[in-house]
Amino acid sequence: MKVPRGFARFVPLAEGLLRRGRLPALIFAVTRKSKHYRLGALKQDVQLLQALCMAYWRGEYRAISGKSMVSVVAGLLYFVSPIDLIPDWILGVGMLDDIAVLTWVMKTLSQELEAFRTWREAQSPEHLQVVERLPQSRGDLDLEQRQR
Repeated sequence: MKVPRGFARFVPLAEGLLRRGRLPALIFAVTRKSKHYRLGALKQDVQLLQALCMAYWRGEYRAISGKSMVSVVAGLLYFVSPIDLIPDWILGVGMLDDIAVLTWVMKTLSQELEAFRTWREAQSPEHLQVVERLPQSRGDLDLEQRQR
């Protein structure tokens, strides 16, 4: 499957975000945007990518290649960016490119995402609640980062 147009410019941003350990900040933005748009069936996929990012950030799940993790983060960055191939403010079509990019990420990384699903199923609900919990505030996020 061909890489979506405009996706490549988000790859260096994703690498930098991963290097600086800023995944929760991205997940905050994804959560905010998800509340404002109807994602349909893609909603579960976005939630899976969010859960993967949090488990990766906390060091609980690392059975994914670095290149694949960069693709996940780049896809989510594309999703939250208001300025991409088709700007989100164009009613009716602004989300089409975002959906295409997320669909591409899900299909391209299907094996690694299936492995993550399997890992999640093997975890207790209590453990997943801790691993996938998003800090409630910027202060909580900073505190948790210092503790890591």
